[in-house]
Amino acid sequence: MAILLTVLFCLAVLYALSLRCRRGHPGLQALRNWRYAHRGLFGKGIPENSMAAFRAALDAGFGIELDVHLMADGALAVIHDASLKRTAGVDVQIESLTSAELSYYRLEGTSEQIPLFSQVLDLYRGKAPLIVELKPMGGNADALCQAACALLDGYDGAYCLESFDPRCVFWLKKHRPELLRGQLSENFFKSKGSMPYPIRLLMTLLMTNFLALPDFVAFRYCDRKLFSNALCRRLWRVQGVTWTVKSQQELETAEKEGYIPIFEGFLPQ
Repeated sequence: MAILLTVLFCLAVLYALSLRCRRGHPGLQALRNWRYAHRGLFGKGIPENSMAAFRAALDAGFGIELDVHLMADGALAVIHDASLKRTAGVDVQIESLTSAELSYYRLEGTSEQIPLFSQVLDLYRGKAPLIVELKPMGGNADALCQAACALLDGYDGAYCLESFDPRCVFWLKKHRPELLRGQLSENFFKSKGSMPYPIRLLMTLLMTNFLALPDFVAFRYCDRKLFSNALCRRLWRVQGVTWTVKSQQELETAEKEGYIPIFEGFLPQ
């Protein structure tokens, strides 16, 4: 029994150490006390991740969360899905396109085109903070991170970078340690998809944190009380970000719990 207890204790210590984060990044202060519109302030004829949605969020006094993909010519497109099927009605992969080809597609039947990341940076420069999600595809994590950082080097404003893929967060730790970085997560056992069980386990339990040392953890709102997230925040005192907040009540709850909120589907009061 004593041996078993010792083994269990050691495993618990190792797990706690695997949740380790970096604390005290000075860039966090500029991101706090802001509310972030998820993919911009979209709705009522304004598509998600469009320049119209980003202008609406800026006019309303919000920061934004947006998604970035690497295209074939090395430019960065702002769109959530790799396929354009849901957003533009065509089953084309964004990674196969060039920036010049974006003009062929319209978002959700409107006149809005898929923006370039550089266009969003020009709009928001120094006016409100950005939460930039890196979305790697087909093994391009390193190239995506490098391209995003190259653009952000000339950006005058508050921002952070985050990703579900720990390889992106680790790349930032290794190559651009001065940048504010975050690990996205949720309860992957509730998610649809073909992710192997061991990967679901590692990602849900935040067990890659010790490799990437994120400055914040961005957890799905409905999963935020999961043991792994709660323990990580309590043990390592890491800043929490939560998505996607869908009501004023959820927003107030998230802020009361110390989270930086990313909201969608309503206009915060």
